[in-house]
Amino acid sequence: MEFRFSEQEERFREEIRDFVKAELPPDWALGMFEEGDSDEEWAFIMSISKKLSQKGWLTMTWPREYGGQGASGWKALVYAEEGGYWGIPGTGMGVSGVSWVGPSLILFGTEEQRRKYMPLIAAGEPDGVWCTGYSEPNAGSDFANLRTQAIRQGDEYVINGQKIWTSAAHQARWCWLAVRTDPKSRSKHEGISIIIVDMKSPGVTVRPIRNYIGNHHFNEVFFDEVRVPVQNLVGEENRGWYQLMRSLGYERGGVAARSYGHNKRVLEELIRYADGQGLTARSEIRQELADVAIDIEVQRLLAYETIWKMSQGKAPTFEPSRDKVLNDEILKRLSTVGMDILGPFSQLRRSGRALKWFRDLGGVCSLYWNLIGMSSAAGTEFTQKNIIGQFGLGLPRSY
Repeated sequence: MEFRFSEQEERFREEIRDFVKAELPPDWALGMFEEGDSDEEWAFIMSISKKLSQKGWLTMTWPREYGGQGASGWKALVYAEEGGYWGIPGTGMGVSGVSWVGPSLILFGTEEQRRKYMPLIAAGEPDGVWCTGYSEPNAGSDFANLRTQAIRQGDEYVINGQKIWTSAAHQARWCWLAVRTDPKSRSKHEGISIIIVDMKSPGVTVRPIRNYIGNHHFNEVFFDEVRVPVQNLVGEENRGWYQLMRSLGYERGGVAARSYGHNKRVLEELIRYADGQGLTARSEIRQELADVAIDIEVQRLLAYETIWKMSQGKAPTFEPSRDKVLNDEILKRLSTVGMDILGPFSQLRRSGRALKWFRDLGGVCSLYWNLIGMSSAAGTEFTQKNIIGQFGLGLPRSY
């Protein structure tokens, strides 16, 4: 079966490529967990966010009244594919602003919240940058085990607790925070709520967590008697678990198309490098590259299936988890095959940006070093497979 995009969608694809040529440096390459690793680079990334906003691309699928274009999922898929392929930075407004804060506010937020927060994201403003406070030292894959509390006192919530692995917390203006509002709930899945927290609030402390290649992407965030108005509660109090399950679908659902573009670029550059070095004369190299190419083509088709399902008015259930597991496997194979092809040269520097061959190899070295963190982001393989088993295969629930 052959899938074809419309002429309008293909023209849009060419428009994105023209934007890349005009706005990104010719040697630009965005490594994993390297977005905004310095103040200078963060300023550049925010300038790209602003230009994407001016094009109307940043939040194109959102309703027009909140800064979007009401674009189709297919047009958004083209944007995601090209964004991943060329490493266009600044598409997320932090980690969650575009992907799930805006869509979640449409589903669960008040009209006041939509009018206050969504236009800032859509405009590419610094005050529209978000982080997400989910993981805690004792609540990762077992998300419902979170202990950060928000106790209501009059017209405010008083928040105490700690979050960890909080991406972009040092750059974000707002935090999409999961808290426990009813410590005495019968089930740990009950009593959870989502609250919007201003990261400039007194009592919020952000400490960097540098990974083992020296990049600063993650943080730990402490909340000490942080007071937040009750108007910042999103949706129903104590119903956050059920809202989050839909929000996590947005987080994981955004993986397939952009990841396909990224993976395709890395594969093409590995093939070009291997061919130039005469390595493709070796049958084992050809077979390894061919195997990865097949997986990436499967990834493309699965991404299209998810968008097709949504275009029919159906809500994806297990598909985002399926796509996340497949992408983790592809990243693992790409990085290990890539390091084998590069040989000892790949070990000279852990940060791809400093490598002479970085722009030709798509950050394979950075991908390898960051793989463990990436595979755990948005839920581990076992968590995703439990979701696939329950909702895709009809097996008994695992929690």
